Amino acid sequence: MTQENIIIFDTTLRDGEQSPGCSMNIEEKLRMAKQLAKLGVDVIEAGFPIASPGDFEAVHQIAKDVQGPIICGLARANPKDIARCAQAVEPAKRRRIHTFISSSDIHLQYQLKKSREEVLVDAANAVKYARTFVDDVEFSAMDATRSDWNYLLSMFQVAIDNGATTLNIPDTVGYTIPTEFFELVSFLKAGLKGAEAVRLSVHCHNDLGLAVANSLAAIQAGARQVECTVNGIGERAGNCSMEEIVMTLHVRKDKFGLGTGIVQDQIYPSSRLLTTITGMTVQPNKAIVGENAFAHESGIHQDGLLKNKLTYEIMTPELLGIPSNKMVLGKHSGRAAFRDKLKTLGYDMGGDALDKLFDEFKILADKKKNVYDEDIMALIDGQLPDDLKYQLVSLSAAGGLDVKPAATVALKINGQTSQASAMGDGTVDAVFQAIKQLTGFVGVLTKYQVKSVTGGTDALGEVYVTLEDSGRKVRATGAHTDVLVGSAMAFLQALNKLEFYKKPKDLLAEP
Repeated sequence: MTQENIIIFDTTLRDGEQSPGCSMNIEEKLRMAKQLAKLGVDVIEAGFPIASPGDFEAVHQIAKDVQGPIICGLARANPKDIARCAQAVEPAKRRRIHTFISSSDIHLQYQLKKSREEVLVDAANAVKYARTFVDDVEFSAMDATRSDWNYLLSMFQVAIDNGATTLNIPDTVGYTIPTEFFELVSFLKAGLKGAEAVRLSVHCHNDLGLAVANSLAAIQAGARQVECTVNGIGERAGNCSMEEIVMTLHVRKDKFGLGTGIVQDQIYPSSRLLTTITGMTVQPNKAIVGENAFAHESGIHQDGLLKNKLTYEIMTPELLGIPSNKMVLGKHSGRAAFRDKLKTLGYDMGGDALDKLFDEFKILADKKKNVYDEDIMALIDGQLPDDLKYQLVSLSAAGGLDVKPAATVALKINGQTSQASAMGDGTVDAVFQAIKQLTGFVGVLTKYQVKSVTGGTDALGEVYVTLEDSGRKVRATGAHTDVLVGSAMAFLQALNKLEFYKKPKDLLAEP
């Protein structure tokens, strides 16, 4: 028996882009749209063409260049919007016009300033006009979950009668709860004449944190399209999270018996690309794609995972395109995870040596939030050497408007002082380029972050860097009132840790 799929309607580029700070230019939208096609979404809502010339051009370019998904544009229920939308999506082989109008009395009274009868006429005319351009027309009743159910039924019936192929039930302000939404979708499905010829869709916002739960309730009531976004971005508290709805259907096939066409190992790459484009980071404890989604610190959990991943993981990170789970060593970690970490670092020890080192690790873990690989290696060797290979002697830098940033750095390397100058994209980059010249570092700076430790213009700044070289990754910090000096200190500390990695590993290894 063939499994029925839920249609994934991705509105990352339209509703998602309306998140404060998430606006994208044409090039960024096109790049993300191509990734969404690779991800396997069924519909890409590429934008709101009437909103601006740039938004029109983005939708038009996506319609020309992106193959596979249906390309959709949004339009209010008026002829000008609909004609502009039709023009934008025209190049797409598969195209849709999504037109909408409000249905709640509060919107009709205060926003549209129209009667119920007038709005029904507008809805009918909008769908009918959209059908003159495309065969695939979606109609949404905005603020549906705060509308009179019988009036909502009348509005959707008008949409069906005038040619709508998808009816979308939006929880525009994230107001409903799962049981109520199940009842509403069931009511509409039962009451609409010709409902079997159209697809019911839902578009849920997350104001009460219920967007995914409400969408799942709607699916159970018969909805077969879910409107969602990557990372759950969107207006206010966001939209239904694409990755959460997709993986719930996958993990709980026993309850839903439904799937999607999503290429699951593209979920994490899609999440990361969106973060890169928008700069909006994902909270660490975000389901599915958060940094901690597959991270384990509890000793009990770590012990179970080492024996069988199914003990504490209901899906594998590899399924989502994440290389592996993470055993985070901290004060809650147990001996099994600690010994496993030692093995990955090249140390196979047991007995008294392991007991002694584990006790020292626990003392350190009480002092630090996270214990990194280099911290454990430092425990093994006693401490980082006093005679560090790289030490900062002096630093000067200059930059500004119409001035190419440059820096001069002097280092003491194995006791000998050397100096180098370099230019960069900014003063921090120039400092790092000078350090690279002096040290010969050819690895990659994978993370650079600055935090203010204190307030005011004289604040102490703490700089965090992560360097990667030959498969080794180290993290380091530097604190100074001058962020350039703090950056140089952090970079050099990381380089010294990389040097520490090169030390022999058989100091405490047992036969």
